[in-house]
Amino acid sequence: MKVALTNQMRDIDESAITEYGLPEMSLMESAGHRVAEAVKDLLGNVDKKSICVLAGSGNNGGDALVAARYLANAGARVKIFLGGDKTHHTESLNAQLKILRAMSIESQQLESDRAWERLQVTLRFSELIVDGIIGTGFSGKLRPGALRLIRLVNAAKKSVVSIDIPSGVNSETGEVGEIAINADCTVALGLPKVGHYICPGASYVGKLLIDDIGLPADLLTDEIHQTLVDDELALTFLPERPKDSHKGTCGKILVIAGSRGMTGAASLAAMSAMKVGAGLVTLATPESLNSIYEIKLTEVMTAPLPEEKTGIIGGDAALEKILALAENADAILIGCGLGREKETLNLVRKVAETVDKPLVLDADAISAFNGTGIEDLKLCKQIPILTPHLGELSALLKISVDKLRTTLVEEVRKTAQEYRAIIVAKCEVTVIGYPNGEIFISPLGNSSMATGGCGDVLAGAIVGLMQQTPFAPLTGVWLHGTAGNFAAEDKSEGLTATDVMNYLPKAIKKLRTIGYSATT
Repeated sequence: MKVALTNQMRDIDESAITEYGLPEMSLMESAGHRVAEAVKDLLGNVDKKSICVLAGSGNNGGDALVAARYLANAGARVKIFLGGDKTHHTESLNAQLKILRAMSIESQQLESDRAWERLQVTLRFSELIVDGIIGTGFSGKLRPGALRLIRLVNAAKKSVVSIDIPSGVNSETGEVGEIAINADCTVALGLPKVGHYICPGASYVGKLLIDDIGLPADLLTDEIHQTLVDDELALTFLPERPKDSHKGTCGKILVIAGSRGMTGAASLAAMSAMKVGAGLVTLATPESLNSIYEIKLTEVMTAPLPEEKTGIIGGDAALEKILALAENADAILIGCGLGREKETLNLVRKVAETVDKPLVLDADAISAFNGTGIEDLKLCKQIPILTPHLGELSALLKISVDKLRTTLVEEVRKTAQEYRAIIVAKCEVTVIGYPNGEIFISPLGNSSMATGGCGDVLAGAIVGLMQQTPFAPLTGVWLHGTAGNFAAEDKSEGLTATDVMNYLPKAIKKLRTIGYSATT
């Protein structure tokens, strides 16, 4: 499924109307009907239940009025309040108002103190609120009337169904004005929007339902370069393993990781590569730490690297050893817990520009290219895969985290294109950017995964898949998020990165099950 930018969704609606002759009122009818169905699903039965419908002056308000009609027909006690400037009502909204008046369903414009008082009483006794106040047209600051209305809704603490996006959330960026509607359910119309997935906006969405509202299918795919990483897409990720596979054909992986105090990161990365099916994994690590891994890791081979000082690698001797190991590797991961000593970062840059193998740069390895050093990514012989969290990406691009969050999709796209890299940016969602401009957004995972080491598991999973699928970054993200969800079901906030790693095989099994179900 595609994910739309706000202007793309607007263009889709316009094309449906002008090129396909699909009337705006027809789209509004479909949207309102789907919202009414969401209300019924949430309440179970709407007969004789009090529902407050809030409609702004635009077509989002028109959708709300259609929903009000369907709910009234189903026996609900509907009360409608109109916000915004009534002189700005769209033609379609006015048409819906005319229908409601003919049905003797009353509505009140919120323009007098008495109307606001009635609204407060209605909110107190309503069982659910339909939010059609603003929709995807919001950016910047809320107008005083909308601000007051949203505060009243949130203070009422009733169930809320928002139309398209909770009022007060920027659908393009996920930014929130002074406040936004706390929705229990949001019905995305046509396609989901970026703002449904990026915080803080994502925190207000509640359960996300997506409905195409009858828009022509080709309009929902053409010229949209953001794709949701969902189960349907996952079907293409991981080919069945050939019957004659052996450990030499399933991926010989070299992991260069670890430093004093950071041995866990290297262990997690190396073992995660094993857990996703890599055939052979070698962990190259500072020689003074090698004995730790020989005891800790049973299935992973180890290779001690010459040190510059205790627990720290760098210099020509380490480079020579790494390049020799790389000759026999199908893919390389460097960076997990490696440290940020000057000599280590110099070594990372030399490895990156010298090896001609698929390369994953994680954590400390990414910092070797911070600021003006980012230009050196262009020296990599193959397209590198970078797996930064927001703080690491912020340092790499010299952009504040706050600014980066509000422009995340476009910054990831631009960085991937400009520096010929695959960027796997990790936050509450994972945004993957490719050099051709394509963006993939994965909502998989959960807040319990906000614990040390989960990024090392992801990096290990991606490199472990490099010989098994051409879609290793996407497959690794899907498996990592799915494993994290399995771990959260079991451990809740007490999960550790090891728990996520140990659920990777179950995530693969689920992926295989999806594929089997789709073909039977």
